Amino acid sequence: MNLALTIRDYRTTFILTGLGLSLFAVVLFSLTIGAVSIPVKDVAVIILQKIGLFKSIEVDGMYEIVLSTIRIPRIIMTILIGASLGISGAALQGLFRNPLVEPSLIGVSGGSASAVVLFIVFGGPAVMDITGWIYNAMLPMLAFAGGLLATFIVLRLSSQSGRTNIAVLVLTGVAINALAGAIIGLSIFYADENQLRTFTFWTLGDLGGASWSKLMIASPLLISSSLGLMFFSSSLNALALGEAEAYHVGVNVEHTKRIVIFLAALSVGVSVSLAGMIGFIGLIVPHVIRVSFYADNKLVLPASILGGALLLVLADVIARTIVTPSELPIGVVTALIGAPFFIGLLLNAKRKNEL
Repeated sequence: MNLALTIRDYRTTFILTGLGLSLFAVVLFSLTIGAVSIPVKDVAVIILQKIGLFKSIEVDGMYEIVLSTIRIPRIIMTILIGASLGISGAALQGLFRNPLVEPSLIGVSGGSASAVVLFIVFGGPAVMDITGWIYNAMLPMLAFAGGLLATFIVLRLSSQSGRTNIAVLVLTGVAINALAGAIIGLSIFYADENQLRTFTFWTLGDLGGASWSKLMIASPLLISSSLGLMFFSSSLNALALGEAEAYHVGVNVEHTKRIVIFLAALSVGVSVSLAGMIGFIGLIVPHVIRVSFYADNKLVLPASILGGALLLVLADVIARTIVTPSELPIGVVTALIGAPFFIGLLLNAKRKNEL
C-alpha cells in the first residue's frame, strides 16, 4: 500500500510538473504575439528587469509599454480566471459526484452576470460619480452575491429528502440561466449607449479589460478561494463513495457542501466580474484530467488549476489572433471548444444509462 501511494505521489508530481511547464511555455508564447510582435528574448529581459535583473540591457521602449500595461496584466488575469473556473468545476463535480456539473450549468455564472449588469445599468452611474475605485471594488462583491444567490436557489429546489437530485439540479440550473438571460435582456431597454457597448462583454466574455487596479482588488479573492478549495481534496474523495460513507469516515457532509459551494461561487463570481461569462472551462478540464490520469482529487484539484489556466490562455491566443486585427469574444472560443465536448459527455452518459 505504501509503495502504491509513493508511486501515485510521484505520478501526481510528474503530471503537475508537466502541466506547469506547458502553462509556462504557452504564457511565454502568448506574451510575444499580438498587434505588436515581441521577440522572446526581449520578453524575458523585460520581465527580469521588473525584478531587478539585467538593468544594463536596453530594450525597445514600445515593447516595454505594451508588455507592462497590456499583455502582462491580461495574461495574469487570464491565468487567475482559468485557474478559478477549473478548480471550481472540479470541486463542484466532486461534490455532486457528476461530471456534467459545472459553474455555468448550475446558475453561478448567470446569477453573477445578471447582478453585475443590473448594477451597471441602474446603480453604476451614481457610484462612478463618487469614485472609480469603489465601483471596481463593488463589482466582484456583487457578482459573488449574485452567483451565491443563484446557487442557493438551485440547491434548495433540487434538494429532496436531504439529498441533492442531480437531474433536478441541472434542469433548475438551466432555468436560472434562462432567467438571468432575461434579466440581462430587459436591462438593455434601460441602458444608455455606453452601457449597451458593455452588453457583449458580459454575455460573451472579454479579457481585454485587464488592468493592474482591477487585479489588485480581484486577485486576493481568486487566489484565496482557489487555495481554499484545495483543502477539500480528501473530503471530496470520501464523498465519491457516497454521503453516508463519507459521514462514517468523519466528513461533515453538509459543512463541506456549504463551504465548497461558497468558495466556488466566490471564485466564479469574481471571474465573471472581471471577464464576463466564460463557459465550459470548469466542465472540460476536470473531466479530461480524470479520463487521462485518475480521479483522485489530490491530483484533480491542483491539475484543474493548471489545466484551466492553460486552456484559457490558449483560447485567448486564438481569440486575439484568428481574426486579426479584430478580436473574438473569449466566450465564443470556449463555447466552440466546449459545446461539442459537452455533447460528447451527454452521449457517453446516455450509452451508460446515466441519463
